[in-house]
Amino acid sequence: MSGIHPSTSPNPQARPRRRGGARAALVAIPLAAGILGAIVIPTLAATGGHAADPASLTCQGEGVDPSAEVRYRTETFIKAPLRTVWELQTDVKSWPSWQEPVTTAESLDPGRFRKNSQFRWTTPVPPTPVSPATTLVITSTVQQLQQNKCIRWTGPAIGEGLRIDGVHVWSFTEVNGGVLVRTEETHTGPQVDADVPLATDHLGKGLEAWLAALKATAESRHYNPTGNA
Repeated sequence: MSGIHPSTSPNPQARPRRRGGARAALVAIPLAAGILGAIVIPTLAATGGHAADPASLTCQGEGVDPSAEVRYRTETFIKAPLRTVWELQTDVKSWPSWQEPVTTAESLDPGRFRKNSQFRWTTPVPPTPVSPATTLVITSTVQQLQQNKCIRWTGPAIGEGLRIDGVHVWSFTEVNGGVLVRTEETHTGPQVDADVPLATDHLGKGLEAWLAALKATAESRHYNPTGNA
């Protein structure tokens, strides 16, 4: 909800950790689960000199899960028109072409990207000594959307021995010279809750990679729209 601040990281000395399968599952998904993005303490990516808003992100008054311990907040400045950035982010079927970890992506309903749109995307999870390789299947539903302004989607990511329930908010703001993209995500689930700092580290890296890919692709299309060298 609006005005809720991300929680701070729990003291690792004060909270016992469960070991074994849950921890191993987290180690297995540093990039796959990272696509959904989360961290305990808000961290900022390159912002092009723009100050970050410390308040939790919202779209039409709705934000991330206020009770989740695993969360990540970050942002980046993209030197490209808002239309280019928005079209890249909302053209789900094109995600595999510019996000290497996304192996498949499909819309589950016809028409444009809008409120109540559903989409399914997949990413591989490597094997560990205690778990086989698997594919993480993520089914997302757009809960709130304001054209060229913000998106909020929710949904589960499910693989063998793993389930993550995520809430993801995106904000797009036109600024001098480009677009400021902000994003915040929370995760809940037995595996991620078993070791919040570890889940946070892995998931945060994935969300930073998403923003970096969005920035690189949008700027490339803006400055070299024909794709010629």
